Amino acid sequence: MGKIKPEYNTLFELYKQLDLKLDLFDVSEGFSIFNLQDIGFRLPYESEAYRPNFFSFLFVKDGKGRYKVDDKIFDVTPHLIYFTNPSNYRTFSWIEIKDVCLITFDETFLKKYIGKDVYEEFPFLLTEIIRPTTVSDAFFLSLENIYGQIQQEYNSGSDSKYKIIGHLLAVILFRIKEHIWKDYNPIYEGNRSSQIVISFKRMLEQHYRDLSSGKLDFAFRVQDYADALNLHPNYLSSVIKSKTGKSIAVWIADKSMIEAKTLLQHSTTPIKEISYRLGFTEVSHFSNFFKKHEGISPAQFRKLAYL
Repeated sequence: MGKIKPEYNTLFELYKQLDLKLDLFDVSEGFSIFNLQDIGFRLPYESEAYRPNFFSFLFVKDGKGRYKVDDKIFDVTPHLIYFTNPSNYRTFSWIEIKDVCLITFDETFLKKYIGKDVYEEFPFLLTEIIRPTTVSDAFFLSLENIYGQIQQEYNSGSDSKYKIIGHLLAVILFRIKEHIWKDYNPIYEGNRSSQIVISFKRMLEQHYRDLSSGKLDFAFRVQDYADALNLHPNYLSSVIKSKTGKSIAVWIADKSMIEAKTLLQHSTTPIKEISYRLGFTEVSHFSNFFKKHEGISPAQFRKLAYL
């Protein structure tokens, strides 16, 4: 039996496993930023294959290396911008690191500090694989000024630092959308299975938005997603599993947890109502589901969030 490749929910988990420097991290909000030169890679360096459950931007001012995503290999060179999302297995290697900024964030951070409609505003966040882009000196400098401000806020003790970081990250996303992925259209991306993955992710996103807002009172099953996409459920399941490494059931469970934690943390909505909004017919079913994934009950999670 082959070795199971690891998955990591945060960059902190990944770097801890790789035995890299950890004292630069603030793990409270699912966001991180730092210069890779400060991490302590022993060059040349090559990672094992892993799957991240977070988004990342790599801004390479001066450095050389290589990223491999599934079977695609990309060279890393100066003035390159590289974006990845939580979907594919990858490895990275470095020959030289002089000035390389890495920003990572999870979906909860996006929804909390940029907006619930973030995927509609920035559809490229859902794309399967985006090729790294080498940009002009002027454009790179404009982004460097912004991520430099983000770095300052991240290292500050400000009570509002993540709100400020959210606004600055939104500026980066708008700049990148306008200058790099202005004409991006997921309909034309990749092969048929890639389009199915994107359509499923968008449908999942919209469905949970409708659930959490009270527009719907039942949770979609695999059959419902398959019917909406005019696909056989077995085929849809196999495409999602093969392209993302996660079953539809896992995608649904992960999304349910994200929405549940957001509502518990940032609203006074009763737990009973939250459970119904997320499609659970019984509060006890929701509580058992939440405890299975988080290790504590919804009530305990909410109490800790307000400490």
